[in-house]
Amino acid sequence: MQPKLKSLRLWVVLIFFIGLLSFFLGELVFFQLFRSTFLSKLAAKQHTYYIELQPQRGTIYDRMMRPLAVNVPSFSLYVVPGQIKNKKETAEKLVNLFGLNKDVVLEKLSRNKQFVWLVRKCDWQTMKDVKALKIEGVHFLKESKRSYANSKLASQLIGFAGLDNVGLDGLEMKFNKYLKGESGWTFVLRDAKRRDVALSDILQPPVDGYSLVLTIDQVVQYIAEREIDKIFEKYHAKGAMIVVLDIKTGEILALANRPTYDLNDPSQYPTDSRRNRVITDFFEPGSVFKIVTASAALNEGKVSLEDKFFCENGQYRVANHTLHDVHPYGWLTFKDVIGESSNIGTTKVAQRIGASDVYNYGKAFGFGDLTHVDMSGEVTGVFKPVSAWSKTSIGAVPIGQEVCVTTLQLASAIAAIGNGGVYMKPYVVHAIVDRRGEVIKVFEPQVVRRVISEDTSKKMREVLANVVVNGTGKLAQSKIFAMAGKTGTGQKVESNGTYSHSKFMASFIGFAPAENPEIAIAVIVDEPHPYYYGGVVSAPAFKAVAEDVLKYRQLSS
Repeated sequence: MQPKLKSLRLWVVLIFFIGLLSFFLGELVFFQLFRSTFLSKLAAKQHTYYIELQPQRGTIYDRMMRPLAVNVPSFSLYVVPGQIKNKKETAEKLVNLFGLNKDVVLEKLSRNKQFVWLVRKCDWQTMKDVKALKIEGVHFLKESKRSYANSKLASQLIGFAGLDNVGLDGLEMKFNKYLKGESGWTFVLRDAKRRDVALSDILQPPVDGYSLVLTIDQVVQYIAEREIDKIFEKYHAKGAMIVVLDIKTGEILALANRPTYDLNDPSQYPTDSRRNRVITDFFEPGSVFKIVTASAALNEGKVSLEDKFFCENGQYRVANHTLHDVHPYGWLTFKDVIGESSNIGTTKVAQRIGASDVYNYGKAFGFGDLTHVDMSGEVTGVFKPVSAWSKTSIGAVPIGQEVCVTTLQLASAIAAIGNGGVYMKPYVVHAIVDRRGEVIKVFEPQVVRRVISEDTSKKMREVLANVVVNGTGKLAQSKIFAMAGKTGTGQKVESNGTYSHSKFMASFIGFAPAENPEIAIAVIVDEPHPYYYGGVVSAPAFKAVAEDVLKYRQLSS
């Protein structure tokens, strides 16, 4: 009996082990065939996680390759929640260092994720302070942060980029697809205790963005900003705008707006300060629009410079409306009608040439249409066709009422008069280049159309030089350069539809030197006080900008 019992026990043990082995083999086959993908992913999740690598955003340069917007090194803090043992203590340390909300930090530390951003784009000292705490599960990734060395210079033009390297305003947004580049990625490997050990060889490197080369000249921009600050503060203005154009090419050399903001800290300023008023704001121009009426009359051969017009001693009836001049004038030559900015004289010129010519030349000078400048947010303004004019419009439109324009439209129009009669498309981006300086795309000066003849352009230069020497623009006179331009004082419209007697747009548009123009400048001041005439408020700023820009160009040529 004893050998049989021993043999039975042996068989039982053998069968048990054979069954156990069969079970494990079955489980192995099951996992290998049906659960391998799941388990592989689980293992990968436990031992690796991926990080997005941001590209280097392209630089924005001025025309002389001086950087206006660059990327500087920064460090972003991220956490691996599973590695953090005491989340409450860790949260307290980080809250004390960064001044963050404790509940928000605790929520991030408690997420069931392998990678959670905590603070983006810190400086080197902050990164050093955090590392000194030696908190397990807290790591840093080197990134880059957008920086604007000149802070407020050309802020509405340049715009800014957010934390994720995406342009949010201005040229940063308009040309984001070129500047941003393409993100890369990499895996971080962990050991059995889930500690980071190394970057994986599996790597997709980021592709850096292209850079922009602008037509803006940083020195010219500084001159414009200096002068716009003076008039904005001196006249307690609601807003102010200055544009400087290369008169032959249409290149924008400077573009300034007030109020302004700091590109490095845009959140601390009202949204309204980010508006690029030069292209987004339209207004009734007042007497600066008389350049259209005058150019049309000369180009059509309907008047000569010495033709005389009786200005009715300051009062003139047009349909059911009485037109007034600031000062009562009798007989004035055509040149002096523009020089003294007579509303009555200009209306009589318009009546001689007809409403259609006033409208057609206004359109030719670009009013009522986009300039198609390479910036976002441009508006067309308002310029009604003759069919929509009333009986009094012939006494309003030619002197800059019932029409709305932008500052850039005015600058482009006066440039067309000064450069021989050709309307040039304004633009601000000269080229797109890669990191080696190789040109990817270049933008050339573009002739849109001829507006007036060269002979008319020459006569208009004489007319506008007379405005400065003998007319309403005397405060634009310079002892160094001959100036030419036109003053304007436009009444703003109140909410009830009537013209205001306390809110004005003070303007001066012109070019210099008068005999051989190089630059065109528009200076517009919104609601200046106590003085509001364009010849008083804006003309001196035009003179200061023109003088310094011309001297700078002579020195740098």
